[in-house]
Amino acid sequence: RLDDATVARETIDYGLVLLDLRLPDGSGIGFLRQMRTEGDTTPVIILTAHDQISDRIEGLNSGADDYLVKPFNLDELSARILAVSRRYAGAPQTIVTIGTLSIRPADRAVRNGTQEIALSSREWAVLDSLISRPSAIVSKSQIEEALYAFGSEVESNTVEVYVSRLRKKLGKDIVETVRGIGYRLGRDG
Repeated sequence: RLDDATVARETIDYGLVLLDLRLPDGSGIGFLRQMRTEGDTTPVIILTAHDQISDRIEGLNSGADDYLVKPFNLDELSARILAVSRRYAGAPQTIVTIGTLSIRPADRAVRNGTQEIALSSREWAVLDSLISRPSAIVSKSQIEEALYAFGSEVESNTVEVYVSRLRKKLGKDIVETVRGIGYRLGRDG
């Protein structure tokens, strides 16, 4: 719903928007144009059943960064999200340092001092959600969205499970719980 999307956009700083063109209360193109008119540069990928070339051109000319026609493959969507995110990241991030941890997002490398720490894809998805917004509180639902990219159902406690695993591997203070709101990177690691 457009009303919900507008409120969410004003409340939370999203790293990327997946936008359908057919919304129950209006046009996704209108929402996108409004975003761009207001100076919002958040990357947008349109996901829609509109498959005509003219629809794609209109979407891209209205400010979308990519356009994917339904039905689509989740791996392709994930790859497109990464590609759009890389473009918006500009110069590759060097190293995120938290206490003794160093995290290189470009190659998903995590080290504690000289020891490399292996993370599963889902653990990385949770960590990446946090390091992409280092000073922000990331809601549980935003982390769940990152986990949905794996194509399986996300259980009600999935985020807590992966946050717990990250704390075991990286240190208990790496992820701070902000009660009732979400999570953020620990201030001291």
